[in-house]
Amino acid sequence: MLEYLKNKKILVIVAHPDDEVIGIGGTLHRLISEFNCYVKCVILGEGITSRDSSRDRNAREKELNVHSENILQAKKIIGYHELATYSFPDNRFDEVSLLDLVKVIEKEKTLFDPTIIFTHHGGDLNIDHQRTFEATITACRPLKSEKVESIYTFETYSGTEWQASSDPRHFIPNLYVSLKEDNINKKNAAMACYEFEKRDYPHPRSSRALKIVAERNGIIVGADFAEPFSIIRTIAK
Repeated sequence: MLEYLKNKKILVIVAHPDDEVIGIGGTLHRLISEFNCYVKCVILGEGITSRDSSRDRNAREKELNVHSENILQAKKIIGYHELATYSFPDNRFDEVSLLDLVKVIEKEKTLFDPTIIFTHHGGDLNIDHQRTFEATITACRPLKSEKVESIYTFETYSGTEWQASSDPRHFIPNLYVSLKEDNINKKNAAMACYEFEKRDYPHPRSSRALKIVAERNGIIVGADFAEPFSIIRTIAK
């Protein structure tokens, strides 16, 4: 699979700052450093204002500015090449027209011209993750002119595993990317940049928990570390 991705242009579409690290940070680092992939991350939401009872960007201006700096710090560590950020309301994507999200993703697809897309699992507890998945799939309708060959989804800890056990949309990976300890160290270093998102163990966004999860996923497939994915669509050409 990694040889298939070699030299490809990859678009990563996430809902919040830090999702690009939690979900796919180790894999991105390996794809960039070993397989010459050219990667752009699109972050749709501002990731802060849901902490308040009503949205007030002015009241959170300082935190939003810090968040923007944290994104750039994490980008430098992971090593991806391009970034686009938007300000859709945090944890309120259900208040936004799906078409508005679709139009942004279609615009980014046109600008970047990727053949590979990674995005959130559609059954996450987090509504923004769900809507990001829906918008991505809609924006990649399998028309004759569509250039995206493959779409993969990833788990986002503190969102994917918190879904109710009775929910039928659980994340069931059918693809694992084996990672080295350096990839995981870079992932954790990038996560440490996010001042408002990192947590202490045993929270799933803690450094220790992220490494444990990577080890567990590695054990499943006989590797030291791994990140899991679900293949949504891939076209053999």
